[in-house]
Amino acid sequence: MAESPVEPWERQNGESSQAFEAFAAYRDLGPARSVTKVAQQVDKSRTLLGRWSRQYAWVMRATAYDREQDRLFLAEQHQARRDIARRHAKLAQAFLGKAVARLQSLDARELSPSELLRFFQVAAEVERRAVGEEPVTAAGAQTAPGGDVAALTDEERHARMDQLRRELERRLAEER
Repeated sequence: MAESPVEPWERQNGESSQAFEAFAAYRDLGPARSVTKVAQQVDKSRTLLGRWSRQYAWVMRATAYDREQDRLFLAEQHQARRDIARRHAKLAQAFLGKAVARLQSLDARELSPSELLRFFQVAAEVERRAVGEEPVTAAGAQTAPGGDVAALTDEERHARMDQLRRELERRLAEER
């Protein structure tokens, strides 16, 4: 049975345990690593560690180790983002269920024109974003600068509500 290849940051064939221990200390020092620092840490001569460093390619091995650590870190970050997205999706679903239940219990006749308009605007925005489109106002919509429906006059709100009602009726008729 063939041996599996040894990773550069692992003990190499023919490398003594003392040489590997010194390399591990070098590897684990991170970007500020140096043979001099390792010599002080493992109480060996700088000359001996310099020879081991050249013989066992410490710089290349430490660079490979750093790259592997970066790869692992990025994979962990990616997994953490996926976990967060899943958790947020579950929370959003739970919240959406509660919002739908509350909406179903509302009597639209009890809502003011501005409240009803705001419900419609939010629903339209959510629907557009769900399919990857940017929210837009309907052609000819009269809104105050910044889209604040509360700043419309009662007459403008009633006109906008009529326009939205007609649009909603048209869409419902198309779905039938």
